[in-house]
Amino acid sequence: MACVYIPVQNSEEEVRVVLDQLPRDASDILDILKAEQAPLDLWLIIAREYFKQGKIEQFCQILEEGSSPEIDEYYADVRYERIAILNALGAYYSYLGKIETKQREKEEHFIMATQYYNKASRIDMHESSTWVGKGQLLLAKGDLEQAFAAFKIVLDGDRDNVPALLGQACVQFNRGRYTESLELYKRALQVHPQCPGAVRLGIGLCRYKLGQYEKAKQAFQRVLQLDPENVEALVALGILDLQPNEAVGIRRGMEKMQRAFEIYPYCAMSLNYLANHFFFTGQHFLVEQLTETALAVTNHGPTKAHSYFNLARSYHSKGDYEKAGLYYMASVKEINKPQEFVLPYYGLGQVQLKLGDFKSSLSNFEKVLEVYPENCETLKAIGHIHIQLGQTEKAQEFLKKAAKIDPRDAQAFLDLGELLISSDAGAALDAFKTARGLLEKGREEVPLELLNNIGVLHFERGEFELAKQTFVEALGVGIWGTLIDGQAKPYPIDASESIRQYKDMQLFHQLEDAGLNVDVPWNKISVLFNLARLFEQLNNCEMASILYRLILFKYPDYVDAYLRLAAIAKARNNVQMSSELIADALKVDDKCPNALLMLGDLELKNDDWVRAKDTFKAAKDASEGKDSYATLCLGNWNYFAAVRSEKRAPKLEATHLEKSKELYTKVLIDHNSNLYAANGAGVVLAEKGHFDVSKDLFTQVQEAASGSVFVQMPDVWINLAHVYFAQGNFPLAVKMYQNCLRKFYYGTDSQVLLYLARTHYEAEQWQECKKTLLRAIHLSPSNYTLKFDAGVAMQKFSASTLQKQKRTVDEVRSTVSELKNAVRVFSQLSAASNLQYHGFDEKKIDTHVNYCKHLLEAAKVHCEAAEREEQQNRQRIELARQVTLAEEARRKAEEQRKYQMERRKQEDELKQMMQQEQHLERIKEQWKSSTSATKRKDRSQFEDEEGGNGEKRRKKGGKRRKKEKGSRSRYETDEAEADMVDDQEDMEDEDTNINYKEHSNQMNDQEGENAQDLLAAAGLEDSDAEDDMGAPSNSNRRRRAWSESDDDEPQPKQPLPSPDGDVEMQISDDEVGGDDNKLNGDAAAAADEDD
Repeated sequence: MACVYIPVQNSEEEVRVVLDQLPRDASDILDILKAEQAPLDLWLIIAREYFKQGKIEQFCQILEEGSSPEIDEYYADVRYERIAILNALGAYYSYLGKIETKQREKEEHFIMATQYYNKASRIDMHESSTWVGKGQLLLAKGDLEQAFAAFKIVLDGDRDNVPALLGQACVQFNRGRYTESLELYKRALQVHPQCPGAVRLGIGLCRYKLGQYEKAKQAFQRVLQLDPENVEALVALGILDLQPNEAVGIRRGMEKMQRAFEIYPYCAMSLNYLANHFFFTGQHFLVEQLTETALAVTNHGPTKAHSYFNLARSYHSKGDYEKAGLYYMASVKEINKPQEFVLPYYGLGQVQLKLGDFKSSLSNFEKVLEVYPENCETLKAIGHIHIQLGQTEKAQEFLKKAAKIDPRDAQAFLDLGELLISSDAGAALDAFKTARGLLEKGREEVPLELLNNIGVLHFERGEFELAKQTFVEALGVGIWGTLIDGQAKPYPIDASESIRQYKDMQLFHQLEDAGLNVDVPWNKISVLFNLARLFEQLNNCEMASILYRLILFKYPDYVDAYLRLAAIAKARNNVQMSSELIADALKVDDKCPNALLMLGDLELKNDDWVRAKDTFKAAKDASEGKDSYATLCLGNWNYFAAVRSEKRAPKLEATHLEKSKELYTKVLIDHNSNLYAANGAGVVLAEKGHFDVSKDLFTQVQEAASGSVFVQMPDVWINLAHVYFAQGNFPLAVKMYQNCLRKFYYGTDSQVLLYLARTHYEAEQWQECKKTLLRAIHLSPSNYTLKFDAGVAMQKFSASTLQKQKRTVDEVRSTVSELKNAVRVFSQLSAASNLQYHGFDEKKIDTHVNYCKHLLEAAKVHCEAAEREEQQNRQRIELARQVTLAEEARRKAEEQRKYQMERRKQEDELKQMMQQEQHLERIKEQWKSSTSATKRKDRSQFEDEEGGNGEKRRKKGGKRRKKEKGSRSRYETDEAEADMVDDQEDMEDEDTNINYKEHSNQMNDQEGENAQDLLAAAGLEDSDAEDDMGAPSNSNRRRRAWSESDDDEPQPKQPLPSPDGDVEMQISDDEVGGDDNKLNGDAAAAADEDD
């Protein structure tokens, strides 16, 4: 039994104090300590014992008394014990401030701690324990930098101070510098190897943060070896076992958590992990108990955040969103930033989304996205929130990002497709197809809703066959397959009962009697209705009617089926049956806006204006003013009331127009993309004369309507053409009417043809007007108005033709024909009975007939004058034609004469050329025979002559053999001379060939050459004759210029050409002979000189 002894003053006796039996009232002990002036270390021991026993009040009482001014004064010389008491009080208040949740009390505790540490520093400012205490205080306050500095002061004086090392390690751990923290823990362990297991616990936590899980596990296991009941080590090992998320690890981890709970049931960490485990096992009662206990025993913010999160999850899973939201919010408040613990933000965002607080939910999900920017679930949630807020572009951005991050997430593509349906049907269809492919690839069942959406999108894109395949696939096997395949033949219907077939159910009773199952599952009604709607679009109204009736046979309250049958009946002009079907729909729901609106349309068609207006108002009231179509119908009613063909009242007309404009504007304010309201507003503006504004409106509506297969709005095309017509832009109006006819009516609408004819009439295109009216009469032969307009067009054409200054006989004859046709048309109309019924005045028709007859009389005179003028024109044309033919014959004769002269000249030139060629051959024969004999007689003379002739040839540009420099002697052998002669003969033969070719190409230049030129070309001319020659003629200069221009740069001298084509010829044109005799004489003279 531990005890202390207090020495009695002035005596050797001692007061024995048993520490386990300390009095409840600390005053007794304090009286003894003061009376006996006991050492201060005994004060500290007793105070510490009170603290261990949980008697905090007595602990504080003793220490505060030990630090009072009287004690300080009495024990002024005792420094260490006084500092120890003050540091103990500082540490105590530091702990209170650390665990306090209320900020005000927390600050008060920290102030008290600071005062005690400052008082201790005043006793000895270098005491290391005081600086360590200050560091712990600053660490508790979160001032890591100042705490690090305080520990550093201690370590600068004693680098092996273990408390300071552990304090710095804790600071570095809180900074996130786990490597430095680990080194400090290891250093403290080296200094003091026998330190408690908590040091190794710090090492394990550092290893865990660094991702060194095996070494962390070794450290925690070492702690358990030193202290088997260390709860923190057990919890840490449990967390490591739970981390791989495997069954074996989870079991081992939960066993460690349970053991930690058994050792110390108030460990908040183990309580939270146990609660998390029981949440997944569905034991919510245990979850709530454990988390509430954890919240009661801890003040650590992150731990409390986990506790609140577990509690919130429990309530969230049970559907108690209010409580879940409160606990999620409490968890978030315990967290400094989302990076510490992000799950409460996600849960809070889910609950707020469920409760409709979209902005708060968006804020929390965005915080989750800051931590995990590629979390697909968060991206999808944010996308849905933006959809709810009407921010479709942002929603598309987030959903597309989610689908891109995880392309195997079918739900992401489903959400994206649903979002894109209203804005981009093509992209929506692609998203739905991708989702379908992913589900089929994963062998998951494709939802019926997905197939229905794919079919509807194909339907809207006009891909009817693909839509049909998708709808049939979605429906699967059923009675509808038998009906579509035609295996169930409709029973014969009596002609008198055919009007009732839209309500007849006898076919299905017959199928039931035949043993067929005609059940329609409730989840397939929409798909079956869409399939029937597809058949209706494909003009297979019989099959559509059967499927609609099948739906009504099993579900008689399905209003849309009644309305579609009514629409089919109305399209076939079966107004009575359409009204009955609408009445049946109203029996199911007497406030159905769609049924009331269809009924109002029928009443308006029957000119029952008052009832139609009441019906439209009832439809508007039934939808509480939210049905834009009801408002639109009221606008149409007011417009039609303003422009009725009856006698108009200007004030009433203006009132109705203004009311219709107001209603159209209201629809556009609520639904700015309503094409029909925009079209109506444009019509009203056009009626008021604001053509530019109405034209812009009609153009925008036209562009918007062109992009949908379901929106067929020929009215906007006609209205736009009307505006062009009103502005006098007739070509554009004609083009618009023609496009409307081709696009919507296949050219078969008589009313639009009448509009087109009116435009041609105003544009004074009478023939086009007549042709258009004849087309309309062909489509509506009983329409007397079209016939009257055709007569007026023919009359107008005839009058305009006769008013021309110049007109042909054909035009006048055509005018007469048109007038006769007009008279015939007007006469037929005049003979028609009941003219007032057709809207014609008999006197007016007689006026037209008389006017046409008058024009016929005038046309006869014009026709005779035109015939005379045409005869004169014909005579003038014939005379001009004869003159032209004579001139053409003269020109051709002149061309023929010139051609004969040119041909004769060419023949003469050819003949002369042939004669010269023959003469040249004779000269060459004479030259060869004479030179051969002379050279064999005297070779040395030949060589001299050859040298002279060679020099002359070089001067004239002929071809020469170059002598080799200093390599051959004058006295060569006979064989070499013979070879030289042979070479000379070969060269001369080559010259002859070249001369012949050039002679053939330059036939006109050979006529002035003489025999002396021929000898010069052969190298036999007299060398003295060169000096006697005059300057070259102009002809030779031109030839030389042409020859020189053929080469871009100087070339070696070529052999002499033939006498009739030589470009280097030095003989003037005056020396050229003109007959063969002179040439022969010159050649003979040259031969004599050689001899």
